[in-house]
Amino acid sequence: MFQDIERVKSLIRVIPDFPQKGIQFQDIFPVFQDPLAVEAIISHFVQHILATHSKKVDVVVGLDARGFLFGPLIALRLGASFVPVRKAGKLPGENIKAIYEKEYGTDEFEMSVGAIKPESNVIVVDDLVATGGSAFAAGELVKKSGGNILEYLFMIELVDLNGVKTLPAPSYALIKV
Repeated sequence: MFQDIERVKSLIRVIPDFPQKGIQFQDIFPVFQDPLAVEAIISHFVQHILATHSKKVDVVVGLDARGFLFGPLIALRLGASFVPVRKAGKLPGENIKAIYEKEYGTDEFEMSVGAIKPESNVIVVDDLVATGGSAFAAGELVKKSGGNILEYLFMIELVDLNGVKTLPAPSYALIKV
């Protein structure tokens, strides 16, 4: 397991000053050039969920856009549905909204009305947590839908920014930077 995590870490590139000066962007896309690294991430998350939660996961919510890379695969393995949380204006039909602050500005998330049934047990997945703003907003959408957040999962946590402390449910990160 440790070797798998080290393999994943070795594939992450840090891009300085992207998307603006002062940001150390964690580029996870090279990980997807290595199928064994992707398998390690998905397997690790699924094992963590199964070992940590006695309740069945009904829904995996993936955040736009890199949460979409992990969310459907995790949902498939858990026999759960996948629900995307998108940036404003990207989903058709009736949507609920949540505004959030991020490291470099304000943004808005949307989720389709009825995508999560009341009392559903939900895992929220994203690639990275920094300030926690986007994950918190996704959690607000889950709550507005009547869902129960079991946990937030992240591939990377930027520890110095304390974003997980803002979240209303436990969180787990594969890699802490």
